[in-house]
Amino acid sequence: MKIVKKITTDLQESYSELRYKVSWPTRTQLVNSAMIVLVASIILSLIIFGVDKVIASVMELLYSFAK
Repeated sequence: MKIVKKITTDLQESYSELRYKVSWPTRTQLVNSAMIVLVASIILSLIIFGVDKVIASVMELLYSFAK
């Protein structure tokens, strides 16, 4: 029964912390953060795409010299 009491206490403390101590973002803050992540992800994917294309072109050029 000691473990059940420990689990119950932990759950109560977790609920209390989530309810009273955590500052939840507003909808506007959440949308702004999501947009920043979306734009950063798109920019990063375009950079990776560009680097991949450059490396592929260089490798193709090197392979053409080997023939």
